[in-house]
Amino acid sequence: MAAQMRGRSKALLWSGAGIGVVGIGALIAVAVTDLGKADQLASVIGAVLAAVGLGLTLWGQFGGGVAPAPAAPSVIASGTGSIAAGGNIGSVATGSGTSPAPAPAPTAPAPARGSVTASGDRSVAAGGDIGSVSTGDA
Repeated sequence: MAAQMRGRSKALLWSGAGIGVVGIGALIAVAVTDLGKADQLASVIGAVLAAVGLGLTLWGQFGGGVAPAPAAPSVIASGTGSIAAGGNIGSVATGSGTSPAPAPAPTAPAPARGSVTASGDRSVAAGGDIGSVSTGDA
């Protein structure tokens, strides 16, 4: 969707540039033959383009559509005792009978950083910070 919008924006930009070049060429051609007519024509064209520019600005600001919400990161944990979290992990123990030292609480939630995958026995993955982890018997 974003690539499509960029392509559309680029096409509109080049279309506008092309129309501007053609308009300037036409005004120069008219100015060479009749300066008074070119002045009147430039005034009318300037007023029309100002109105179109205002309309496009308002449409782009308020009516250009709503950007889709970013996709939620996928969080996958596979394997015996594996742990995956989309954000911060304070303290994790994946082994039997072990307990890691408690980690301090995170000050702010971690932003989603994409997919998080923990695969394999006792694997740990986080989309944010990991405070303390123990993956086996100590």
